[in-house]
Amino acid sequence: MPDTPAESRDVASVERFIPAPASAIFDVLADPSRHQEIDGSGTVRGTSEGSQRLALGSKFGMSMKAGISYSMANTVVEFENDRRIAWQPRPTLSFMRWLVGGRIWRYELEPADGGTLVRESWDISHEVHKSAVRPLRSKTIDAMTKTLERLEQVVTK
Repeated sequence: MPDTPAESRDVASVERFIPAPASAIFDVLADPSRHQEIDGSGTVRGTSEGSQRLALGSKFGMSMKAGISYSMANTVVEFENDRRIAWQPRPTLSFMRWLVGGRIWRYELEPADGGTLVRESWDISHEVHKSAVRPLRSKTIDAMTKTLERLEQVVTK
């Protein structure tokens, strides 16, 4: 896998071997209109803007629901075609930005015999209030595990 922040109390990762080419997996990850399809947390409701293919610096909105409905503005902060993509969400409501935001969702793909090893990471090292989101680590790991299962289902149909 490419260099990534080491697993720590601020970074949690899950890995899954998916029997599909990296390009097919990356195509799903780089299309925000497909994120609801693979979301293992059940919070993603859909894109709130167009569904152009993502690239470094791309911005895309996401409609979310976790108890209440809200929107996030995401910026792609890492991008290597067919290998790595990461985005950083921020709340769209300005008064919420001092409370939450800054985590990075990262996907790394490593081609392997018969498929691709995929790592999803939740990196809160840039989160506004780390101590407020650290208790979500276990739930987030469960959701990431489900996301990679769903990603496999989507790309191997």
